[in-house]
Amino acid sequence: MNELRLSPLHDRHVDLGAKLADFGGWEMPIEYGASGGGVIAEHTAVRTSVGIFDVSHLGKATVSGPGARAFVNSCFTADLTKIKPGQAQYTLCCAPDGGVIDDVFSYLVSDDEVFLMPNAANAAEVIALLSAAAPAGITVTNQHENFAVIAVQGPRSVQVLQALDLPTDLDYVSFVDAEFDGRPVRVCRTGYTGEHGYELIPAWSDAVAVWDALAETARLCSGMPAGLGARDTLRTEMGYPLHGQDLSREISPVQAGSSWAVGWKKDTFWGREALLAEKEAGPARKLRGVVLTDRGVPRPHMNVLDAGGAVIGQTTSGTFSPTLKQGIALALIDISADLAAGDDVRIDVRGRRLGARLATLPLVPSHVR
Repeated sequence: MNELRLSPLHDRHVDLGAKLADFGGWEMPIEYGASGGGVIAEHTAVRTSVGIFDVSHLGKATVSGPGARAFVNSCFTADLTKIKPGQAQYTLCCAPDGGVIDDVFSYLVSDDEVFLMPNAANAAEVIALLSAAAPAGITVTNQHENFAVIAVQGPRSVQVLQALDLPTDLDYVSFVDAEFDGRPVRVCRTGYTGEHGYELIPAWSDAVAVWDALAETARLCSGMPAGLGARDTLRTEMGYPLHGQDLSREISPVQAGSSWAVGWKKDTFWGREALLAEKEAGPARKLRGVVLTDRGVPRPHMNVLDAGGAVIGQTTSGTFSPTLKQGIALALIDISADLAAGDDVRIDVRGRRLGARLATLPLVPSHVR
């Protein structure tokens, strides 16, 4: 077995008594039960005050050289010409058949430099594909362990950053290069929780100093460190797709409700022909939100049934919502079922057919803007 890679904040997580698990080949904190109260307390802190997440397992890469923006734009789905330097963009790296190799955040530094943040498990493949396709003069640099990523999420995230003299007056999906105590740090108005928040990208070697300052300031604002368990419940309430579950080689952006991240008028991007054909024909299934009306917690790969008991889809993500205090799920539902938000369905939870209803996403109000 390959040894799990460690975040630069690993010792801090151990000191906090975190429950650790494998995330894309990295040993990362699920929750801080001993010091924070667990997933529900951490989730609630993000919704009501502030939570600090270590997401340093995420990939990092820089594409540089004359025409770097145009090159990345020719590979990924979103239209990178629609944003300006200092802005970020959610985009997709697709296979020729339209399946999703990964979802990626692109940070446009200049026409000649794009910083990319893919998922941990897929970073090497995304970087390899870009490297193989890069024309002369374009360099793709793997920086996975050059930088840490610390997310500061919640309504009091502004207070936390201001206390550390970090910039907060940023438009959504924009970023600025700043300093903390003489250390360079990129401050991004991005996140995966549905709350107002930021993601900070310091150097790997500066991660502990930045984390310690953020964690102490968050504590003074009634916040706490939060693990990836809370990050998952938060993003599921928002209907944000997780690659490998709600987006995958088998689940296209058209099916996953991510068509908004595709620049349909672009002349070229990986998977363009297949996605255009699927869009024109209409997908056979669509990602929908589901809220249980019976007690229970759905998990991925559970059958969704109509009122007559026929299988009409399958859950892709499922959890207990600390905000709604109900089981919730994302599910791929057959278009032929002809169901709308509010319609009743059933979810087969280990042999128990639990009542549920389709719901509009997000399942709780979003405060990202």
